[in-house]
Amino acid sequence: MNRLPLHQDLFLIAHDQSGKSLIHQSSMALGLATAVLLELALDGRVAVARGQVAVSGHVAPGSGTGDAIADGLLALIAKDPGDVRSPIKKAAEHAYEQTREALVASGVLVQVTKRRMGVLPYTRYQLADIASVVRASSGARAAVEGWKQPDARCAALCGLVAVLQLEAELYLDQPASRLAGRLRELALASSREVTELVAVAHTLVAEAAVAVYR
Repeated sequence: MNRLPLHQDLFLIAHDQSGKSLIHQSSMALGLATAVLLELALDGRVAVARGQVAVSGHVAPGSGTGDAIADGLLALIAKDPGDVRSPIKKAAEHAYEQTREALVASGVLVQVTKRRMGVLPYTRYQLADIASVVRASSGARAAVEGWKQPDARCAALCGLVAVLQLEAELYLDQPASRLAGRLRELALASSREVTELVAVAHTLVAEAAVAVYR
Protein backbone atom coordinates (compact mmCIF):
# COMPACT_ATOMS: atom_id res chain seq x y z
CA MET A 1 0.00 0.00 0.00
CA ASN A 2 1.33 3.44 -0.91
CA ARG A 3 2.01 5.69 2.05
CA LEU A 4 -0.42 8.47 2.81
CA PRO A 5 0.44 12.17 2.45
CA LEU A 6 2.30 13.62 5.42
CA HIS A 7 -0.66 15.57 6.78
CA GLN A 8 -2.92 12.52 6.67
CA ASP A 9 -0.40 10.48 8.69
CA LEU A 10 -0.27 13.31 11.22
CA PHE A 11 -4.09 13.39 11.41
CA LEU A 12 -4.22 9.66 12.18
CA ILE A 13 -1.58 9.90 14.91
CA ALA A 14 -3.54 12.76 16.50
CA HIS A 15 -6.73 10.69 17.03
CA ASP A 16 -7.53 7.65 19.13
CA GLN A 17 -9.19 4.52 17.72
CA SER A 18 -12.67 5.86 18.44
CA GLY A 19 -11.96 8.93 16.31
CA LYS A 20 -11.58 11.34 19.22
CA SER A 21 -9.06 14.13 18.73
CA LEU A 22 -6.18 14.03 21.20
CA ILE A 23 -5.27 17.73 20.90
CA HIS A 24 -7.03 21.05 20.41
CA GLN A 25 -8.38 21.32 16.87
CA SER A 26 -6.86 24.75 16.20
CA SER A 27 -3.37 23.44 16.98
CA MET A 28 -3.94 20.35 14.88
CA ALA A 29 -5.16 22.41 11.92
CA LEU A 30 -1.97 24.48 12.00
CA GLY A 31 0.08 21.30 12.15
CA LEU A 32 -1.81 19.83 9.20
CA ALA A 33 -1.40 22.97 7.08
CA THR A 34 2.32 23.07 7.87
CA ALA A 35 2.63 19.40 6.95
CA VAL A 36 1.08 20.09 3.54
CA LEU A 37 3.44 22.99 2.94
CA LEU A 38 6.38 20.84 4.01
CA GLU A 39 5.48 18.19 1.46
CA LEU A 40 5.12 20.84 -1.25
CA ALA A 41 8.57 22.17 -0.33
CA LEU A 42 10.15 18.71 -0.29
CA ASP A 43 8.57 17.97 -3.69
CA GLY A 44 10.10 21.18 -5.08
CA ARG A 45 6.74 22.84 -5.77
CA VAL A 46 7.43 25.77 -3.43
CA ALA A 47 10.61 27.43 -2.22
CA VAL A 48 10.93 28.36 1.46
CA ALA A 49 13.78 30.46 2.87
CA ARG A 50 14.18 32.90 5.75
CA GLY A 51 10.49 33.08 6.52
CA GLN A 52 9.43 33.65 2.91
CA VAL A 53 7.64 31.33 0.50
CA ALA A 54 7.02 31.37 -3.26
CA VAL A 55 5.89 28.90 -5.90
CA SER A 56 8.90 27.37 -7.64
CA GLY A 57 9.58 28.75 -11.09
CA HIS A 58 9.26 25.41 -12.88
CA VAL A 59 5.72 24.74 -11.57
CA ALA A 60 3.20 25.43 -14.32
CA PRO A 61 0.38 27.86 -13.40
CA GLY A 62 -2.75 25.95 -12.43
CA SER A 63 -1.00 22.60 -12.09
CA GLY A 64 -2.58 20.66 -9.26
CA THR A 65 -1.64 17.88 -6.88
CA GLY A 66 -5.06 16.31 -6.40
CA ASP A 67 -5.11 17.26 -2.74
CA ALA A 68 -7.53 20.05 -1.78
CA ILE A 69 -5.30 21.61 0.88
CA ALA A 70 -2.14 21.45 -1.23
CA ASP A 71 -3.85 22.95 -4.27
CA GLY A 72 -5.36 25.69 -2.11
CA LEU A 73 -1.95 26.49 -0.64
CA LEU A 74 -0.34 26.65 -4.07
CA ALA A 75 -3.03 29.06 -5.25
CA LEU A 76 -2.59 31.24 -2.14
CA ILE A 77 1.18 31.38 -2.52
CA ALA A 78 1.03 32.03 -6.27
CA LYS A 79 -1.32 34.95 -5.66
CA ASP A 80 0.51 36.41 -2.69
CA PRO A 81 4.07 35.12 -2.11
CA GLY A 82 5.87 36.35 0.97
CA ASP A 83 5.52 35.63 4.68
CA VAL A 84 5.30 31.85 5.07
CA ARG A 85 3.03 32.15 8.10
CA SER A 86 0.18 33.76 6.15
CA PRO A 87 -0.73 30.84 3.83
CA ILE A 88 -0.32 28.33 6.67
CA LYS A 89 -2.81 30.21 8.84
CA LYS A 90 -5.21 30.62 5.90
CA ALA A 91 -5.02 26.95 4.91
CA ALA A 92 -5.49 25.92 8.54
CA GLU A 93 -9.02 27.37 8.49
CA HIS A 94 -10.27 24.29 6.61
CA ALA A 95 -7.35 21.86 6.90
CA TYR A 96 -8.94 19.65 9.55
CA GLU A 97 -12.20 19.07 7.67
CA GLN A 98 -10.47 18.65 4.30
CA THR A 99 -8.02 16.10 5.68
CA ARG A 100 -10.80 14.13 7.33
CA GLU A 101 -12.89 14.19 4.14
CA ALA A 102 -9.97 12.85 2.10
CA LEU A 103 -9.41 10.01 4.58
CA VAL A 104 -13.10 9.10 4.47
CA ALA A 105 -13.09 9.19 0.66
CA SER A 106 -10.10 6.83 0.54
CA GLY A 107 -11.70 4.42 3.03
CA VAL A 108 -9.13 4.94 5.80
CA LEU A 109 -11.79 6.48 8.06
CA VAL A 110 -15.42 5.44 8.41
CA GLN A 111 -18.19 7.81 9.49
CA VAL A 112 -20.10 6.38 12.45
CA THR A 113 -23.18 7.91 14.13
CA LYS A 114 -23.80 7.10 17.80
CA ARG A 115 -26.06 8.41 20.54
CA ARG A 116 -25.23 9.93 23.89
CA MET A 117 -27.46 8.64 26.70
CA GLY A 118 -29.29 6.77 23.97
CA VAL A 119 -30.82 10.01 22.69
CA LEU A 120 -28.47 12.71 21.37
CA PRO A 121 -26.82 11.71 18.08
CA TYR A 122 -23.17 12.51 17.39
CA THR A 123 -20.75 11.59 14.63
CA ARG A 124 -17.27 10.11 14.88
CA TYR A 125 -14.81 9.19 12.16
CA GLN A 126 -13.18 5.92 13.14
CA LEU A 127 -10.35 3.91 11.66
CA ALA A 128 -11.44 1.29 9.18
CA ASP A 129 -8.26 -0.65 10.01
CA ILE A 130 -5.82 -0.11 12.91
CA ALA A 131 -3.00 -0.90 10.46
CA SER A 132 -3.39 2.59 8.99
CA VAL A 133 -2.24 4.36 12.14
CA VAL A 134 0.48 1.76 12.71
CA ARG A 135 1.87 2.56 9.26
CA ALA A 136 1.49 6.30 9.91
CA SER A 137 3.75 6.18 12.96
CA SER A 138 6.12 3.38 11.92
CA GLY A 139 8.71 5.64 10.28
CA ALA A 140 8.94 7.96 13.28
CA ARG A 141 9.21 4.99 15.63
CA ALA A 142 11.99 3.46 13.57
CA ALA A 143 13.87 6.77 13.43
CA VAL A 144 13.64 7.37 17.18
CA GLU A 145 14.80 3.84 17.97
CA GLY A 146 17.63 4.10 15.46
CA TRP A 147 16.42 1.23 13.31
CA LYS A 148 16.35 3.33 10.15
CA GLN A 149 17.76 6.67 9.05
CA PRO A 150 14.81 9.02 8.45
CA ASP A 151 14.30 10.74 5.12
CA ALA A 152 13.23 14.40 5.11
CA ARG A 153 9.54 13.52 5.12
CA CYS A 154 9.93 11.26 8.15
CA ALA A 155 12.02 13.89 9.95
CA ALA A 156 9.27 16.43 9.25
CA LEU A 157 6.69 14.11 10.80
CA CYS A 158 8.94 13.65 13.85
CA GLY A 159 9.21 17.41 14.26
CA LEU A 160 5.46 17.98 13.95
CA VAL A 161 4.67 15.18 16.40
CA ALA A 162 6.94 16.96 18.90
CA VAL A 163 5.37 20.36 18.18
CA LEU A 164 1.87 18.98 18.79
CA GLN A 165 3.04 17.02 21.85
CA LEU A 166 1.87 13.72 20.42
CA GLU A 167 4.99 11.75 21.32
CA ALA A 168 3.03 9.41 23.62
CA GLU A 169 1.09 8.17 20.55
CA LEU A 170 4.27 6.53 19.24
CA TYR A 171 4.03 4.06 22.16
CA LEU A 172 7.76 3.92 22.77
CA ASP A 173 9.17 2.98 26.15
CA GLN A 174 10.94 6.27 26.81
CA PRO A 175 10.29 9.20 29.16
CA ALA A 176 8.16 11.83 27.41
CA SER A 177 10.77 14.59 27.71
CA ARG A 178 13.53 12.41 26.25
CA LEU A 179 11.30 11.22 23.43
CA ALA A 180 10.20 14.76 22.55
CA GLY A 181 13.82 15.88 22.56
CA ARG A 182 14.82 13.06 20.23
CA LEU A 183 12.01 13.92 17.82
CA ARG A 184 13.17 17.54 17.73
CA GLU A 185 16.77 16.43 17.13
CA LEU A 186 15.72 14.38 14.12
CA ALA A 187 13.90 17.37 12.62
CA LEU A 188 16.83 19.72 13.26
CA ALA A 189 19.25 17.29 11.62
CA SER A 190 17.19 17.20 8.43
CA SER A 191 16.88 19.60 5.50
CA ARG A 192 16.70 23.37 5.82
CA GLU A 193 13.04 23.34 4.78
CA VAL A 194 12.14 20.85 7.51
CA THR A 195 14.05 22.76 10.18
CA GLU A 196 12.52 26.10 9.20
CA LEU A 197 8.92 24.97 8.79
CA VAL A 198 8.86 22.89 11.98
CA ALA A 199 10.07 26.01 13.83
CA VAL A 200 7.28 28.04 12.18
CA ALA A 201 4.73 25.43 13.25
CA HIS A 202 6.02 25.60 16.81
CA THR A 203 5.55 29.37 16.88
CA LEU A 204 2.06 29.27 15.36
CA VAL A 205 0.84 26.49 17.65
CA ALA A 206 2.21 28.32 20.71
CA GLU A 207 0.42 31.48 19.63
CA ALA A 208 -2.83 29.56 19.09
CA ALA A 209 -2.55 27.98 22.54
CA VAL A 210 -2.13 31.40 24.17
CA ALA A 211 -5.11 32.78 22.21
CA VAL A 212 -7.39 30.06 23.60
CA TYR A 213 -6.88 31.36 27.14
CA ARG A 214 -7.25 35.07 26.38
